[in-house]
Amino acid sequence: MTTQLRIYEITPGHLDAFVEAWRTGVAPLRIRFGFAIDGAWALPASSRFVWVARYDGPLSWEEAEERYYGSDERAALDPDPARWVEGPRSEFADAVRL
Repeated sequence: MTTQLRIYEITPGHLDAFVEAWRTGVAPLRIRFGFAIDGAWALPASSRFVWVARYDGPLSWEEAEERYYGSDERAALDPDPARWVEGPRSEFADAVRL
């Protein structure tokens, strides 16, 4: 299983629009392509959006991402929330057992 933490700086004044477009477009499409979303958070004070994606399918993370981003469905997202992302960061994460 591969888990990735994603942190996005969102164009000021567009966090609500980003969240709605992500919630109704990106999230369900990611799930259809075999990803799981372990959580998502809007940080209004800093105009950031943070989410955790996971993939546990037969492809590598890179192959699954390529299939997702190369799909006609992803290209057709309207509005595409990526237009409001100014500073994307992502890191793979390892679970820590409590």
